[in-house]
Amino acid sequence: MRAKDWGRVLHIAMADTQKNHTMAFAAGLSYYFVLSLFPALITLSAVVRYLPVPNLFDQALTMMASFVPADSMGVVRRVVHDVVTPHRGALLSFGLLGTLWTASSGFASVIEALNVAYNVPETRPYWKTRGLAVLMTFGIGGLLLVALGVMLVGPGFGQWLAGVFHLSFLWAKLWPFLRWMVSGAFVVIAVEATYFFGPNVRQRFWNTAAGAVFAVAAWLALSYALGFYFQNYANLNRTYGALGGAIALLTWLYWSAFVVLLGAEVNGAVLQVSGNGNLPLKQIPPREVKPRSVPESDVAA
Repeated sequence: MRAKDWGRVLHIAMADTQKNHTMAFAAGLSYYFVLSLFPALITLSAVVRYLPVPNLFDQALTMMASFVPADSMGVVRRVVHDVVTPHRGALLSFGLLGTLWTASSGFASVIEALNVAYNVPETRPYWKTRGLAVLMTFGIGGLLLVALGVMLVGPGFGQWLAGVFHLSFLWAKLWPFLRWMVSGAFVVIAVEATYFFGPNVRQRFWNTAAGAVFAVAAWLALSYALGFYFQNYANLNRTYGALGGAIALLTWLYWSAFVVLLGAEVNGAVLQVSGNGNLPLKQIPPREVKPRSVPESDVAA
């Protein structure tokens, strides 16, 4: 598209953000994010216990702390420590069930919010959207875990790859920088998959790239901005007392949901500008059944 078209895209996206009550939907999604975050972390802690890597879960939390605001991360660490430490052995089965239910409910709400962002109705039956939400829980969650795993393996993994596949020494030198790009690529693909599978719109996978890249970049910038604001300006403990860290976590999740929906608004605007304004649905709604006309002879009888 031309530069003038991108100006139209931004104008449409901003207008739809207000018209579609995107901030209200982000508040609802942040509720589901809170419900699914801790079961997911508890399940992760139970799974990594069986992997031959010492302190892997602590490394995962440390990696999260690099982009989650410090106040929010403090709440996460305390809750996970209180729940995981005394019950680590029994959490795997119950944690998986809790994560599946709450996270699939969250993705079901994401699907609804994405339909609103794309300005399309939901014509798919409930069983199909709920099943899709469950599949997205596993698929997109797996992509995010791969992104986290790439970051956790560290610089030494590049040397191991170079030795196993007989790569040049330059690969081992570049891996500390490449792993950030690989991890970021998996995050972008996960967001793209959310935009591709979630809404009731037929579109090509790569047509969701603009919104996905925008959402991930905006989310990183927003996370660092919130962390800086919480540490230097906002004293939430004075206002909310012991709930200060929880309020910081809710605020971060709220704005995270907002940028994801804003990326969907960008994708919807791109489809409108590049096409004829009509977005094709994945499932055409059933035709209305018109009442059969009664013959006059039957009426007379």
